[in-house]
Amino acid sequence: MRQSRIHKPTKNGPLLQKWHIFCQNKRAKISLFLLLFLVVLSLFADVLANDKPLLVRYDGKWYFPLVATYTDLDFGGDFPTPADYADPYIRNNIEQNGWMLMPPVPFSFNTVDMEMDEPTPAAPSKRHWLGTDDEGRDIVARILYGLRLSLAFAFLLTLISSAVGITAGAVQGYFGGKLDIFMQRFIEIWESLPQLFILIIVSSIFLPSFWTLLVILLFFSWTSLTGMVRAEFMRTRNFEFVKAARVMGVGNRRIIYRHILPNALVSAITFIPFIMSEAIVSLTALDFLGLGLSHEYPSLGDLVRQGKDNLQAPWIGISIFIVLSVLLTALIFVGEGVRDMLDTRKNRR
Repeated sequence: MRQSRIHKPTKNGPLLQKWHIFCQNKRAKISLFLLLFLVVLSLFADVLANDKPLLVRYDGKWYFPLVATYTDLDFGGDFPTPADYADPYIRNNIEQNGWMLMPPVPFSFNTVDMEMDEPTPAAPSKRHWLGTDDEGRDIVARILYGLRLSLAFAFLLTLISSAVGITAGAVQGYFGGKLDIFMQRFIEIWESLPQLFILIIVSSIFLPSFWTLLVILLFFSWTSLTGMVRAEFMRTRNFEFVKAARVMGVGNRRIIYRHILPNALVSAITFIPFIMSEAIVSLTALDFLGLGLSHEYPSLGDLVRQGKDNLQAPWIGISIFIVLSVLLTALIFVGEGVRDMLDTRKNRR
């Protein structure tokens, strides 16, 4: 007799179903893998683009310049200063007594190429794949490091602002009453403040840095999810399971974070990729206007500014335009895929 197989439901069934719904959106699936590829490239920017060797073998000893600092004395030089691996004297000493392995792009984001025979900005060549900017710095290296900086900035800003905004919206929507009215009026006044003027004042007083800009933009971006979470809490707080939890003596904090917040996060998560793209655009725009990071940072906005100032070098503007377009488009399409994945109507189908 043929035995029938009984398929038991697995715990990861809903997750696989949501992933299948996400993969049905081909644009979102391709954009996700493309975004992951860009993230991996940016994380390994130090290995892919650096003016220091990845590995050095000299006089029978191993050296790791990426994790340790060596001086000229270690490679037959005369001065106790950090070794300059682009110096012909140091390079010849290493090649005669061993070897060194350079990254695919032998330039860092702030490395000025002193061995060029043409004026800057230089056109793309075998030495500089996408050319150089007006200061002789490699564009590929600046794009890799700029991607890492922009993604890290957008991730931190999105994470912190979302946490603050969700908490504020949860308190508003759950308690309501005078507290909701007071916080709503405060948010309306806060959003009406001139953000650009405040940034100009702050940049004229303090030297803008990564953390300074993060705090300033956090002051204005935490309200992105507040209204949505507030509306979801005001709708859910009157459901039967919430009333039953109150009757059973469950505390407000447990009701908020255990019973209502998971339902509100479904709609909030769909907007996180859009908030990240907005953070990247904000940082790029501030750097382009000269109100953002200083020149010592590898900024995508600085490349946009250089593309505008050097119209005779179209490779600068074209390169940064393609990078920003691909990055922002991938984030938008991933957000659409997450929205479809969390759509309850498609889950029922």
